[in-house]
Amino acid sequence: MSELRGVLAYVALGSNLGDRLSMLQEAARRIDTAFGLRVRRASRVYETAPVGPPQPDYLNAVLEVDCCRSPRSHLQELLRIERELGRDRSREVRWGPRPIDLDLLWQGGLSLSLPGLELPHPRLVERSFVLTPLCDLAPDLVIEGRKARDWLASRPAEERAGVRPVGSLDLSHA
Repeated sequence: MSELRGVLAYVALGSNLGDRLSMLQEAARRIDTAFGLRVRRASRVYETAPVGPPQPDYLNAVLEVDCCRSPRSHLQELLRIERELGRDRSREVRWGPRPIDLDLLWQGGLSLSLPGLELPHPRLVERSFVLTPLCDLAPDLVIEGRKARDWLASRPAEERAGVRPVGSLDLSHA
């Protein structure tokens, strides 16, 4: 990873179609090589049951990213990477299966509500499958006045238990 100092951001990765781990790995590589973005660290990879219609289980992870882009530009880059990796948002069912899902969770402590972009991510504190890997990296990150670890502890025990560690991402490509 080359030196880049901007603002800290967290990006969630998810996949439940095809070679899920390879898809997360490739998304992390593309994020790390994108202009104005550098991956600093990755959480463990977790397997979780899907939210939404019946579908395969997901693999999920979170990346800590140095970002020298505006939140809007950062999100557009993530959406471009999704498209390159085969995601077509115009054809999918809400919360349905997908080869890759990249969500900008938090960037520089900003609180934004714009068309198509909310920071922090509007469902971040409601999902153990996002909070668990985020807590691998930043348990003391303050989101809406509470630490990430406290948000995770407030989730139902059975939901937290359904987030199972299964491996890690290889960031040696950087």
